[in-house]
Amino acid sequence: MSTQTIERAAERVAQATPSGLSRRIAGLSDGAIAWLFVSPTIVLLLAINIFPLLWTIYLSFTNYRANQPGRAIRWIGTRNYERLLGSEDIWGYMQATAHFVCWTMALQVLLGLGLALLINRNFKGASFWTTVILIPMMLSPAVVGTFWTYLYQPQTGIFSYIVNLFADVGPLNMIGSVELAPWAIVIADTWMWTPYIMLLCLAGLRSIPDYLYEAAEVDRANTWQKFWYITLPRVLPFLMLAVLFRGIENFKMFDMVVELTSGGPGSTTELASINLKREAFEKWRTGYSSAFAIILFVTVFGLGNIYVKALNRVKS
Repeated sequence: MSTQTIERAAERVAQATPSGLSRRIAGLSDGAIAWLFVSPTIVLLLAINIFPLLWTIYLSFTNYRANQPGRAIRWIGTRNYERLLGSEDIWGYMQATAHFVCWTMALQVLLGLGLALLINRNFKGASFWTTVILIPMMLSPAVVGTFWTYLYQPQTGIFSYIVNLFADVGPLNMIGSVELAPWAIVIADTWMWTPYIMLLCLAGLRSIPDYLYEAAEVDRANTWQKFWYITLPRVLPFLMLAVLFRGIENFKMFDMVVELTSGGPGSTTELASINLKREAFEKWRTGYSSAFAIILFVTVFGLGNIYVKALNRVKS
């Protein structure tokens, strides 16, 4: 008996006697089969995301402390939220966070859009300079924080040297100064994430058809008019999307700020995320820190929803 004959017989047997799984799948609709394959992923996401969120919400109404696992969990209602919302320190941390987010977003949008307009000119070496500009974005925030810590050294740092080239102010202690420390983290974050804004703006610029500018040339529009009526409206959805992503990330910025200032001097640069870590893993006030985490979550979620509605209006 030849090998080909055996293979044909095996195929006929396989077709005539499908496995139990194949018979069961054959009787399902397309929607049921789709749910069959998607359901494990949904269960995994629920276990990773939803359960911790619900557990955090529950702990926010208790006096639980993670360093005392044998202690009975006592329900205290909204006391943690009342203490948080009535604390002046918490509002100070939120103000420091808002200062950081607003200034980094403003600088990154201006610089990112400007760099995108320059790179979009397709000059000689544009690809090389695009790659160079994107390098900071590829680094870890902790590495960037350590890198800028050395740049900010008053005596040996290059940042102080560059500033003194334009203004003779002597050794500049960016990290140790109450007035300058917030700007130190704004500059470092802007250096790191401006390329990200530039990349999305560049995608928006490359999507603008050439015939719009050609029609503007026929109508004798100047450079400013072409930018205001053609370039900006087409790039704005990409720019707003970049601001959404970066705003959410900056609101929970932690590692780079810890490496730069550790929240100091004093509590000048202690962002909400840094204070949350202190409450949860240094003071071990787990219930209190859970309530703080829920407040931050609701704040970011609410602002994000408002911003997405504005983005949808711009895109429409």
